[in-house]
Amino acid sequence: MNLESRNLASQWTIYRTRFLVRAQQLTTPLIFTDALGREQSGRPGDYLVETSEGMRRITTQALFEDIYVPLAQNPQNNKNGAPAALARPVSRAAPPDSARATA
Repeated sequence: MNLESRNLASQWTIYRTRFLVRAQQLTTPLIFTDALGREQSGRPGDYLVETSEGMRRITTQALFEDIYVPLAQNPQNNKNGAPAALARPVSRAAPPDSARATA
C-alpha cells in the first residue's frame, strides 16, 4: 500500500509528549559530545534539554517550542496533583503559515 492510496485523514492519531524535561534556551553557540558519543551542536535560540535520566541534547528552537509547554516556576497543582501549565500561550518559532496538527 503506498502513501497516496491511504486515507490519511482517518488514519492519524494525535500524540502529546508525556515526559518532563529541563531545558535552557541557548544565548551563545554550544558544541559538546553527549554520553552516547554523539556530537551535539546548537546556536542561540536552540534549547539544551536534559531528560530525567540526565541525558543532555540540543533541540532546535522550532522543534522544541512545537513539542514542549513550559510549567509554571512555582506551580499551583491542579485537581489531579499535576503542576499547572502557564496560562498564556508560548510564542512559536515556526512561521504562522506553516501547517500544524491541532488537538
